[in-house]
Amino acid sequence: MSLQDFLSTLDGLEEEASAAFETACDADTLEAARVRFLGQKSGALRDVQKRMGSIDKADRKTAGMRLNQFKSNVQEALENAKTRLGGDDSTGADPTFDPSLPGRRPSIGHIHPVTQTMTHLMEIMGRMGFEAAEGPEVEDPWHNFVALNIPEDHPARDPLDNFYLATAATGTNDRNVEGSQLLRSQTSTVQIRVMEDKQPPIRVISLGRVYRPDAPDATHFPMFHQMEGLLVDKNVTMANLKTVLRVFATNYLGDDVEIRFRPSFFPFTEPSVEVDFFWNGSWVEFGGAGMVDPAVFEAVGYDPEVYSGFAFGLGVERLCMRRHGITDIRDLYSGDLRFLQQF
Repeated sequence: MSLQDFLSTLDGLEEEASAAFETACDADTLEAARVRFLGQKSGALRDVQKRMGSIDKADRKTAGMRLNQFKSNVQEALENAKTRLGGDDSTGADPTFDPSLPGRRPSIGHIHPVTQTMTHLMEIMGRMGFEAAEGPEVEDPWHNFVALNIPEDHPARDPLDNFYLATAATGTNDRNVEGSQLLRSQTSTVQIRVMEDKQPPIRVISLGRVYRPDAPDATHFPMFHQMEGLLVDKNVTMANLKTVLRVFATNYLGDDVEIRFRPSFFPFTEPSVEVDFFWNGSWVEFGGAGMVDPAVFEAVGYDPEVYSGFAFGLGVERLCMRRHGITDIRDLYSGDLRFLQQF
């Protein structure tokens, strides 16, 4: 191909490209013109570049300079057309966009009502001087039963009432009975771990999941959350326990809440009480509490003649349901966004 033919071809393409860009009436038309002349795979510019190899070697410098000028002129014409139509398409802006129109609110997730409740409970108890503590959800019999004064023949250790795990036996000892492990059935395991590592005074709470093979109904679920509280010091009495629970109840549920304590029995507390709140015209059990049994202190190396303390475990879901007027615990774990988006 001669130099003259090459230059004539570029002149014609430049005039044609400039006219196409100047007459483009919208972004789609302009984009089609850009692809036609500057496209990387099948554009006119690419076809012209392929012809450079057929030009005499002595004329290639002149041809290259004209080709670069062609690129610059066509690109300038394209940019002018973009400006005329309302902006640079490479930014993703829509030239027909009307900023005065109302926007669409994006769908943003939010915190689950149970997690909201746990955060609120931790904040309330924190104001009363309780520190947060955590423990594993997979426990050994020592922390879940033995150290809590629950004997081997106690019904609470029945395999039908716990989620035992199939694990390899590691020998029999007082902290790993027959090598078995289980999903913790109560957050009371955390108080044992705290007392094993720390000397009184102790004032902690633990919020977390617990597991029991309960048949699901309006107030029971096989996985739920508890708030465990423990206070150990000298001269701690049942009056201190009742005061803490009353202050907690009024802070979380309101000044008009009614609370009562019923005598009960738990292996790890003596005396023990059930804590009830008056809800929807009836009394509903929210958890158990009591003075820490001396046998528990002995298991962790505390002198029960010197120290005393109280512990309580409250159901987080029931507190959440009471506050938000939820009547069925299963709604919390149904995964129904229409229900969860209310909170």
